[in-house]
Amino acid sequence: MIKKASSKRWMQEHVTDHFVKQAQKDGYRSRAAYKLLEIAQKDRLLAPGSIVFDLGAAPGGWSQVVAKAVGANGRVFAVDLLAVQPVHGVQMFRGDFTEAEMRQTLLNLAPQGADLVLSDMAPNISGIADRDQRLSFELAELAVEFAADALKPGGHVLLKVFQSEWVDELRGRMSELFSRVLVRKPEASRGRSAEVFLLGQGRRHPSDKTSCTASAEST
Repeated sequence: MIKKASSKRWMQEHVTDHFVKQAQKDGYRSRAAYKLLEIAQKDRLLAPGSIVFDLGAAPGGWSQVVAKAVGANGRVFAVDLLAVQPVHGVQMFRGDFTEAEMRQTLLNLAPQGADLVLSDMAPNISGIADRDQRLSFELAELAVEFAADALKPGGHVLLKVFQSEWVDELRGRMSELFSRVLVRKPEASRGRSAEVFLLGQGRRHPSDKTSCTASAEST
């Protein structure tokens, strides 16, 4: 009975949600598009001609935003375990990002380096908090490792994480790789949600060992 009541509340909130309605009006596949739009505008993440990886792309809302921003001269590569309906200007891959072969396939697409790596990946939620948080951290950690290999110097990474005991550890790792590490909580992210977005700006050159700045600044 509790589960049914919770599902009913979620559905009621979903159908009346401002961002859900706006996404339908603007032609985006998910309300998550507005999370990326807000962060990208604030932090100037997207520019014409950019090369971008979209990890955990389903249903394709972020890919839609990116493809429009980078334009015909840009390149967008997206991957997800699920099949994603084509997005114009995006090269879609269906595969398991946790497999080394899939990651290498993606890296080979941008041998000169990408400008931005995005990750909206999340594990299948089991309802067991410790397990779900650990799996979320492991996906985020993989995304950071991939970004370290995929980005050209000066590139950025933006990834979704859920607040847990491991977030500070991840931020510490990111601070070794990027000039700044920021925390973002966009308006379209529901207030009760534990999700936040970690933004690593300015991929440092691998030979640069200068200390970096980690900031807790949030929206």
